[in-house]
Amino acid sequence: MHIGVEVGGTFTDLVAADGERTIVRKVPSVREAPDRGVIDAIEAAGIDLSAVGEIIHGSTVATNAVLERKGGRIAFAVTAGFEDILYLQRQDRTRLYDLFYVKPEPVIRRGDVIPIAERIDARGGVETALDEAAAETALATRLGSGEFDGLAVCLLNAYANPAHERALRALVERLYPGLPVTISTDVSGEYREYERASTTALSAYVQPVISAYLTRLAGALAERGFRGRFEMMQSNGGRAPAEGIRRSAINALLSGPAAGVTGAIRQAGRSGWRNLMTLDIGGTSADVCLVTDGRADLAPETRIDNLPIQTPMIDISTVGAGGGSLIRFDDGGLLRVGPESAGADPGPACYGRGGTRATLTDAHVARGTVRAAARLSDGITLDAAAALAALEAAAAGSGMDVQALAEGAIRVANANIVGALRVLSTQRGKDPRDYVLVAYGGGGPLHAAELAEDLGMSTVIVPPYAGVISAYGLTVSDNLHFETRTHRIDMDEAAPDAVRAVFAEMAEAADRHFGALGLPPAALRSYTLDMRLRGQAFEIPADLDEPALAALDLADLKARFAAAHEAAYSFAVRGGKPAEIVSFRLAARLPTGADVLLRPGAGTAGGAAGGDEAGGIVFRGARVACRFLDRALLPAGQALPGCLVIEDGTSTTLVPPGWTAERDPADNLVLRRV
Repeated sequence: MHIGVEVGGTFTDLVAADGERTIVRKVPSVREAPDRGVIDAIEAAGIDLSAVGEIIHGSTVATNAVLERKGGRIAFAVTAGFEDILYLQRQDRTRLYDLFYVKPEPVIRRGDVIPIAERIDARGGVETALDEAAAETALATRLGSGEFDGLAVCLLNAYANPAHERALRALVERLYPGLPVTISTDVSGEYREYERASTTALSAYVQPVISAYLTRLAGALAERGFRGRFEMMQSNGGRAPAEGIRRSAINALLSGPAAGVTGAIRQAGRSGWRNLMTLDIGGTSADVCLVTDGRADLAPETRIDNLPIQTPMIDISTVGAGGGSLIRFDDGGLLRVGPESAGADPGPACYGRGGTRATLTDAHVARGTVRAAARLSDGITLDAAAALAALEAAAAGSGMDVQALAEGAIRVANANIVGALRVLSTQRGKDPRDYVLVAYGGGGPLHAAELAEDLGMSTVIVPPYAGVISAYGLTVSDNLHFETRTHRIDMDEAAPDAVRAVFAEMAEAADRHFGALGLPPAALRSYTLDMRLRGQAFEIPADLDEPALAALDLADLKARFAAAHEAAYSFAVRGGKPAEIVSFRLAARLPTGADVLLRPGAGTAGGAAGGDEAGGIVFRGARVACRFLDRALLPAGQALPGCLVIEDGTSTTLVPPGWTAERDPADNLVLRRV
């Protein structure tokens, strides 16, 4: 049996399959102890862990450690003279007109920085050799106290020559055995010193938290008879053995949202859809991503709490518009939804767990699109009276009644999400009408049709058991590892052979990484070159597959750069302007072969409240007649006109007037605009 368990801000989701049956569960998350939520989900499913071959896990533990500043106390070793790199940062301002703007606070105290006398130049040459005796003295000034949870090392230009970083790590391991050491060249092999330093510091900062969490969870699973493989989702959309995450904890920062994208790609692909805009609305946020030809866009750099992370991650944009997002009026009287959230405890008022503040889920209860008779997860039934009371309190003094506030809040949330979707599409030259919207998470299918209308899209895909697609994505993910390296090469006749040589070295490094984790060599590899005109500040990526790399020549290289440049800047490079290759990225993939199927009726302790019932909802200011259907009972191949509310126990789908819904042969629900 394969088990995927994803811990979200409000719910912990489980999908388990053994080829004959599929089990789906959704239980409340335990914010102070996320591992308890995992065990609760497994116990709710009644699974015998001794018969389980693998468990794949996704969690927000690393993200929360950064946002809440609850990571370990880390010392930071840098080249002497560069002690302030984390604090000077960059000269740009993320909020240009904010008079009170301050730079983001690093996760390492300035007094915990250790200067190391050494110097590597930008070509990898040694200008000042590492003096181990002097380094030992410098380290002793901080590490000798024994109060640190780890050491991060980021020496100048180590991406070009990691010898000094490796020597320093060996020295620390000899002098302070048991102290975790994170060196920058194991985390990021690219240039730009501040970004590489920030990534290394964050990886070391969350490593003690992740390690302790995985140890607790692995121990709890072993106590219950589990003897199989234990793996964790990475931010790049692939899984890795737990031991690999311990070594590079930075890869676990966005594991939950990445799993959702992976699951959406797999399930939508069963119906032949490959150009997707994914929409995941959970308890605390809405996550969106663009997928072209079956591949999610990757961001070489992202930010958390405005601190840069220089490692490939699925390019996911997040806004605070989840089911638990709080509804309020700001000081100017404007209606706001989020980013503050009621979370899992107490959660929305309608959950009956003590919440009194109105949330987006309460708005849907008042609107009628989420019925009080529906059960959202094990142990939770809805309290419509509590939802209405919370909305009445929020509306007090605004001049709005409860229904107007509920609809207004939903429109505000939709506007926030549309803004995020446009950033990923139209602002990058992509037409949303060329894509289908894949909606999942507990709230995604509730908003999808209205969002699609706002974007001019005509098709929405809702996977079966849409509320647990992130957990499903865990079960069908592959082992994946990225190698990155900065190596500047002029685009001349010698470049194609140099490109092949660099990628060959990176492929060997990727296979060594897999081997160290007990995995075979990668079965699939893909390649990306970051190129630019000489003198430009930023690079343009161009992708290669194995055949293209083997046949690469100078003309092909220039053509790929020209095409990428035109796509990015709307004009092609002409006139033989000198160009260069700056960085190399290799994705090494080891397919797991897992083919879990989500079938309606697979079994969840929630479940729809009825088969086919008549009712009504408030839609755009008017009460509209509506049918309430159990998704498991929908006939395949029959287009049903809206207004429909379709329930499956993990999520609710709204099919507004002017749309139809049809269950296709892959059990996806296809909504089409009439």
